[in-house]
Amino acid sequence: MDHKRIYNDIMNMDPKIRLVTICDNDGNIMCSVHREGVKNLLTPEESKKSLELAVNSWKTRSALAPKIGKGKYVLAEYEKIKRITMPLDDKHLLYVTTEVECDHSTLIDRIQRLEYIF
Repeated sequence: MDHKRIYNDIMNMDPKIRLVTICDNDGNIMCSVHREGVKNLLTPEESKKSLELAVNSWKTRSALAPKIGKGKYVLAEYEKIKRITMPLDDKHLLYVTTEVECDHSTLIDRIQRLEYIF
């Protein structure tokens, strides 16, 4: 998996993307980069906790997959950001944060159309 290519492809989709993180299903980070000039709203410890929560929530949803189907993505919208979590493949998750003004539906659709997304 070419993490740099994935990061660049996604980051270039919309200037309102703040962060792209690729991790495995255990939360181990393969790649995590903020857009240049974007101020991180969380401390490194808070960022790690946010990712852990997203990964654990994804695991819980995946346990229900035999009954409801595989998850396609999860959107969390806050006052200051949006967070999108989605599978890259069976072993990796994509974690993207955007500005609130980002058209998340279009972004999600564009990400899912990438040939290397599961």
